Amino acid sequence: MKSAEIRDAFLKFFESKGHQIVASSSLVPHEDPTLLFTNAGMNQFKDVFLGFDKRPYSRATTSQKCVRAGGKHNDLENVGYTARHHTFFEMLGNFSFGDYFKRDAIAYAWELLTEVFKLPKDKLWVTVYAEDDEAYGIWTKEVGVAAERVIRIGDNKGARYASDNFWMMGDTGPCGPCTEIFYDHGEHIWGGPPGSPDEDGDRYIEIWNNVFMQFNRDEQGVMHPLPKPSVDTGMGLERISAVLQGVHANYEIDLFQALIRAAARETSGNDIDSPSLKVLADHIRACSFLIADGVIPGNEGRGYVLRRIIRRAIRHGYKLGARAAFFHRLVPDLVAEMGTAYPELKDGERRIMDVLRQEEERFFATIENGMAIVEAELDAMEKAGNKVFDGDTAFKLHDTYGFPLDLTADICREREVTVDAAAFDAAMARQKEQARAAGKFKMAANLEYDGPETIFHGYERLEEKGNILALYKDGAAVNELFEGDMGVVVLDDTPFYAESGGQVGDRGELRAAGGIFGVEDTQKIQASVFGHHGVVRTGKLSVGQGVAARVDVAARAATARNHSVTHLMHKALRQVLGAHVQQKGSLVDPDKTRFDFAHTAPMTAEEIREVEEIVNREILANAATDARVMALDDAQKSGAMMLFGEKYADEVRVLTIGSSKELCGGTHVARTGDIGLFKIVAEGGVAAGIRRVEAITGENALHYMQEQERRVQGMSALLKVQPDEVAERVAGILDNVRALEKELARLKSKLAASQGDDLVSQAVEVGGIKVLAATLDGADVPTLRDTMDKLKDKLKTAAIVLASVADGKVSLIAGVTADSTARVKAGELVNFVAQQVGGKGGGRPDMAQAGGTQPENLPAALAGVREWVGSKL
Repeated sequence: MKSAEIRDAFLKFFESKGHQIVASSSLVPHEDPTLLFTNAGMNQFKDVFLGFDKRPYSRATTSQKCVRAGGKHNDLENVGYTARHHTFFEMLGNFSFGDYFKRDAIAYAWELLTEVFKLPKDKLWVTVYAEDDEAYGIWTKEVGVAAERVIRIGDNKGARYASDNFWMMGDTGPCGPCTEIFYDHGEHIWGGPPGSPDEDGDRYIEIWNNVFMQFNRDEQGVMHPLPKPSVDTGMGLERISAVLQGVHANYEIDLFQALIRAAARETSGNDIDSPSLKVLADHIRACSFLIADGVIPGNEGRGYVLRRIIRRAIRHGYKLGARAAFFHRLVPDLVAEMGTAYPELKDGERRIMDVLRQEEERFFATIENGMAIVEAELDAMEKAGNKVFDGDTAFKLHDTYGFPLDLTADICREREVTVDAAAFDAAMARQKEQARAAGKFKMAANLEYDGPETIFHGYERLEEKGNILALYKDGAAVNELFEGDMGVVVLDDTPFYAESGGQVGDRGELRAAGGIFGVEDTQKIQASVFGHHGVVRTGKLSVGQGVAARVDVAARAATARNHSVTHLMHKALRQVLGAHVQQKGSLVDPDKTRFDFAHTAPMTAEEIREVEEIVNREILANAATDARVMALDDAQKSGAMMLFGEKYADEVRVLTIGSSKELCGGTHVARTGDIGLFKIVAEGGVAAGIRRVEAITGENALHYMQEQERRVQGMSALLKVQPDEVAERVAGILDNVRALEKELARLKSKLAASQGDDLVSQAVEVGGIKVLAATLDGADVPTLRDTMDKLKDKLKTAAIVLASVADGKVSLIAGVTADSTARVKAGELVNFVAQQVGGKGGGRPDMAQAGGTQPENLPAALAGVREWVGSKL
C-alpha cells in the first residue's frame, strides 16, 4: 500500500466505527500560545479533553500534520542520521471524548492492524503500564496476545507514575496509563523488546500509542478518577508505511523515495543513499507546510525555526555541489505527492516557492564565506588534535554569516567534533536574546476559574448591568479589590468586547455602589469567560456585587470603523492584487487598522490608489451591515471567506459589509457610511512573502489629510510657488543639487589623484611588497576607492591602507594587489587598523572596508601598518 492509501484506509476504518473525520489543524496552534508548533494529533482537541470546548461528536479521527523542530520537542539534529527522525510527520489518531475507553480502543487498534492491514499477529508486541491490570487483561484474555509479548513497564524515573507508559498533559490535569504497540522487524536487525537492556535497538519499533485519560492529577499529586475517561491515540504514518511496505527505514517508503529522487535531480547527487538527500526530502516537507500555514523565515520564534531548517537544507545541498538556489524547485514534487490530501500545498505552491527562493538567495550570498571559515577552523583543529570547535567562532558564523548553532554542530558532527556551546551561549548573551516561546500550558495562567460563562451584550448595547463573579489580583483569586489595586474582574453579563480576531479589547469603567473600576483592556480567560483588566479608581469591589458596565463609546466607535474597513480593504486587495492574497495577521484598535497579507511584491502607488478608491466607493454606498449566526456548513455554502488554519465553532457569525462576506466575531459599524473616510498611510514588507498595510478612518483620516495639506502649503510658501507647482520646483532644485554633486565629485577625484601621485613616493618596500598607509584629507569613500585603484596600478605589488576623517568618523580602505593576497589579506589588514580606531571591518582578500569612531588614534594605527605587514611575510 502507498502512503496515501494507508492514510485513507486508517481514516475510513475509524469512520466506519462512528468517528468523525476531522481535518488536520494548522501547524501554527493559533488558539494555544504554549506551543511553538502543532506536535501531536491531540493538540487541536486539548480544550475538549480539558472541558473548555465541546464538539458535536464524541469520537474523532484525524491525520494531523506535525512539526518537531524547536522548543521542548526538537528532532532537528537527528534528521538525516537515523531511520525514523523527522522534522515534519503525519500522526494518525483516533479520539474518544468520554465515549469508549480501553476495551474498544484496544480492539480497534488490533482489528485495523491485523485484519485491515493484515500484519502477522506474532510480529506485534505490546506494552502496558505496570499497574494497569485492566489493559493487561484485555490484551491477554480478550484479544489473545501471548503473555510473553505483553510487557508491563514500570516507573523508571524515580517517582510513581514517572513511566514511559504513563502520560501526563502537565504537572497537573488529565493523565493516565498508555499501551503501546511495537512491530518486530526481525532477527536480522539488532535490538531487544521494550523494557529489555537492548530496547534502544531498531528491531522492535513502536508504531501505535493508546493513551487512556483516566485521572485528574491535583497540585498535591493525588489522582482523582475522571467522570468521563477519554482516549487519545497516535500512529506515525511514516512508521506504519515502512512496516506495510516491507522496508526498515522511513526514508525507504514511497513518499520519501520520490522526494529523494527529486533532491538528487536538483543537486546532481549521484548517491541515492546519501544522508544529505534524506535531509532535503525531510526538510522540504517541513518548510513547505510551515509556509503554507503562514510561517515565514525570520529572526525569532517560529520564523527562526523555519529559517534554521531552510539553511540546514541549503548546507546539505551545498555539500552535494549546489551553488545556487535549488531547494524551492522540490516544491512541485511535494505537491504531486501530498497536494491531494493537503490542498493548502497546491493552493500555495507558487508562494511557497517564492518564499523559499528568496531565503535561499539570501543564504547563498554568504554560505561560501561561512563554509570557508568552518573548514579552516576544522583543518586547524585536526592538525592540533583538538575535538572542540571554538564557541566564539561558532557565534561569529551565526552573527555574521547566518549559520545557526545547530547548523555548525551538524557540520562538526560529520568530522566527529563537538561545539563549545557554553562559549557560544556566553557570546550570544552579549547580543539581544532570541525570543523564546512561552513555556507553560494555559491552564497555569494563574487565573483559575470554574464558574459560569460571561454573556456578551456588546453587539446590541454599550451599557449593561452585571454581577461580579470573580476578582483577581497578582494572578490569584481574591474576594475584594481596593482603591489603587490592579486586577481582573469577571462578570456574568458585559458589553465589553474581549480581544479576539485581531480586534483589541474594549476599555471603559465598571461602577459599583462602593467603587469605580477603570477597565483598560478586556481579555478572554477562557473561550467564553471575559476578564476586565484595570485598576480600582475609588472605593472597592467585592465578589457578588452588582456593577454598571460602560464601554468607552468613542474608542469602541473608532475601533468599529477600523475593523469594518479591514473587511472592505481585504476584499479590495484581493480584487487589485489577486486571489492569492490571504490575511496573515491583523491589529485593529481605535487609532488604525494594521493588516498583514500574503503577497510577494511591494504595492505600487497606483495599486494603493486603486484599493483606496474601491474602499471609499463602498463607504459612499452606505450599505447596511448584516451579521448572522449560522451553522459552519451553511456559512461555507454562503461563500463567506474563512481564514485557513483558524479553528471555528460549529456555529459562526457571518458578517456582510458592502461586497465583503467573512466570518467575524468583532464589532462593526451599522452602515458602511459610518466609516467616513479611508486612507492607507503605510505599506511595506514584514518578511519574505508578507506585506503589511496600515490604514486610518474617520476623524483620524481627516486629521491626516489636513496635516498633509498643511505641509504642502508650508513647502509652497517656502518655495514661493503655488501648491500644485511644488513638485516641479523641488525637481528643479534636485537637478541643480545633482549637478553640483557631480562637479564636487570631479574636483575631489582630481584632488585625490594629485595626492595619489604624491603618495607613490611614500611607499616603503617590506619583504618584496610595497607598503603604504596614508590619510587623504577631505576624501569620501568613493574617492578613497578610486585612489586605491590608481595606487595599486602604479605600485604593482603592494599592500595599502587609505584613511579619511569626516564629522568625527574614520573611513578606511585596504587594498592588496592580486599577486600578494596569498600572503596578506586586505580584510585582516583593514581590521587591524579599524580595531585601533574604535571600529571593525572586513572584506575580500584584495579589497576591504571599515570604519571607526576614534580619529585621534588614527596616526598611531597607520604607523603600525608597516610592521603588521612584515609580520605576515
